[in-house]
Amino acid sequence: MKSPASTPWSKESMLREVIALFYSGCSVNLGIGLPTTIPELLPPDLDIYIQSENGVLGVAGRPKSGQASPTLINAGKESITVRLGASYFDSALSFGMIRGGHIDFCVLGGMEVDADGSLANWIVPGQKITGMGGAMDLVHGAKQVIVVMTHFNKAGESKLRSKCSLPLTGMNCVNLVVTELGIFAPKNGVFWVQKLAPGVSIDDLKLSASLISMDEIHAPAPY
Repeated sequence: MKSPASTPWSKESMLREVIALFYSGCSVNLGIGLPTTIPELLPPDLDIYIQSENGVLGVAGRPKSGQASPTLINAGKESITVRLGASYFDSALSFGMIRGGHIDFCVLGGMEVDADGSLANWIVPGQKITGMGGAMDLVHGAKQVIVVMTHFNKAGESKLRSKCSLPLTGMNCVNLVVTELGIFAPKNGVFWVQKLAPGVSIDDLKLSASLISMDEIHAPAPY
């Protein structure tokens, strides 16, 4: 699955690659799971505004032991803290922000992303689910959608696909995919390689030649 010299990114390194895309003053929505740990990794000089679709703008991370508030949670029902100046609002206003295009970045997990930027991340047929939540609105309302996920499924198959096989969350909506092996921009039937983890080769990606392009490595993503 990987070459002997390759050093795939850790989960923390993957999230730091995402954080490097943010800029001071931007608004960010974080999906449940791995993305919710981003606030704890933010450099102190990066001043961003994290929105949670249950009605908070100004999420600051997780509380310390014994300091959690029973009424202060994110959309994944996890306890949170807030930054100075945080605001609270109802669901209608929250989704007005999202659907109105006022969120700069949405970072969420994924089960599959295809080469046209379609995303499947909410259901595996036959398995118990909790529902889609706000994902369908977020992937079409945020200005940039970043998916953070492992590169391979449990069967060892790449989760970067020519076409998603699972039910879609959204079509043609993903701008960037960050895995432990690299950063990829899906567009027009090709995954454009933006960056590879140290020592990772094209063979490690387990993608057919027709699905991958190295032409724009280290170049801006073709949004």
